[in-house]
Amino acid sequence: MVVGDASLDIDLLVIGAGPGGYVAAIRAAQLGQSVLIVDKSDWGGVCLNRGCIPSKALISAAHTYEHAQHADSMGISVENVKVDFAKVQAWKNSIVAKQTGGVSALLKGNKIQTFQGEVMFINEHEARVFNDAEAPRYRFKHCIIATGSRPIELKAFPYGGRIISSTEALNLPEIPKSMVVIGGGYIGIELGQTYAKFGTKVTVLEGSDHVLPGFEKELTKLVARNLEKVGVEVHTEALAQSCTKTENDVTVTFTVKGEEKQVTADYVLVTVGRRPNTDGELGLDLINLKMTDRGLIEVDNQGRTSIPHIFAIGDVVPGLSLAHKASYEAKVAAEAIAGHSSIVDYKAMPAVVFSDPEIAGVGLSETEAKAQGINVTIGKFPYAANGRANSLNAGQGFVKLVGDKETGQLLGGQIVGPEASNLIGELALAVEMGANLEDIALTIHAHPTLTEMIMDAAEGALGHPIHQLGK
Repeated sequence: MVVGDASLDIDLLVIGAGPGGYVAAIRAAQLGQSVLIVDKSDWGGVCLNRGCIPSKALISAAHTYEHAQHADSMGISVENVKVDFAKVQAWKNSIVAKQTGGVSALLKGNKIQTFQGEVMFINEHEARVFNDAEAPRYRFKHCIIATGSRPIELKAFPYGGRIISSTEALNLPEIPKSMVVIGGGYIGIELGQTYAKFGTKVTVLEGSDHVLPGFEKELTKLVARNLEKVGVEVHTEALAQSCTKTENDVTVTFTVKGEEKQVTADYVLVTVGRRPNTDGELGLDLINLKMTDRGLIEVDNQGRTSIPHIFAIGDVVPGLSLAHKASYEAKVAAEAIAGHSSIVDYKAMPAVVFSDPEIAGVGLSETEAKAQGINVTIGKFPYAANGRANSLNAGQGFVKLVGDKETGQLLGGQIVGPEASNLIGELALAVEMGANLEDIALTIHAHPTLTEMIMDAAEGALGHPIHQLGK
């Protein structure tokens, strides 16, 4: 209970309960801090409720539907395969509920105070947390800002009705007949490809010269090929200009290399990036935090802002917008607050796209390593030469390792193919530990498994490949 308007005391105020905020709260509680975590929405943030988890559930359902339709090569025929999309959505929502319920239980189990509502700074050491029912004040010793991000809205394509963001795309009541996706990055490709597998006619407009521009072309061309197989029409070097809306559809006008074109669809999905949630009623302007011109909060290598007892993590600070980056930064910040010497080190930060086939990378790519003047050695091994991949009818893709030719150290690795998201973990560990190519080649990998491709690629980089012919 709050007497009058006196402030309650707390060691740590965490603003935002996504994969950054809730992890920070738990780690801080483990280190002896009294913690209050506040979020205006559901525990787990965008990732668990409107991003990572629901999207992967829909992707899994689309894969299952596709496999059921195309199992003839294995001698399995399934007739009259149907999708009950209402049941798909209900199943997806049950997965989300399970995950968010788990976060709630973890917060409770770690004796963390929770408040569902919003936060507004009063000064550098006090904030008011409020909802429709109450508005107590808290005095904090430290604070971690983990308010995440939201989809960027294009002026010519304002959200509403049939112009949607990823949030609405994950909750459509029916499978659209057609959809235009503006932006061929990971969100646009994951959702566009998923709906295409369910039967939607999808058109992707991407401004660069290939989809998933954050990855090298040799990786993304396999995704582009599979997009074409499921009927996705991809326009690269395309610029969306304007739209005309009716009650039933949207017509998009766009240009490709100066030539004007149009496409009409049930929905337009805009996926051109995300904006940090550092504006609005939070009141960061009242405490004069140092910000970048993009609205990101400047921090040091422990997550500390220009106000030493206030920290920031995740999508509100510079760097990639990744849930696992936010969780990593959360633990560093919580430990720094407790007096530990923890600092961030992003050299082994994996990036994953749940496209078909999946793409994953960690450390330096070949292009990045060469740009740094490193003399590289490359090991590359195809899924088509791996027994387990072929037994899964999944022979598309490859593993690529990038090593320092002089020292033999593993600099990075990229994988395109089924289960790339799981396989990248071994390479992330290897990069983090400073392993060399020989360490990987000498590690006994179980047979038959997909992980053998990593060993085979290392052997290739060392010049003595076993399961493929050397040059």
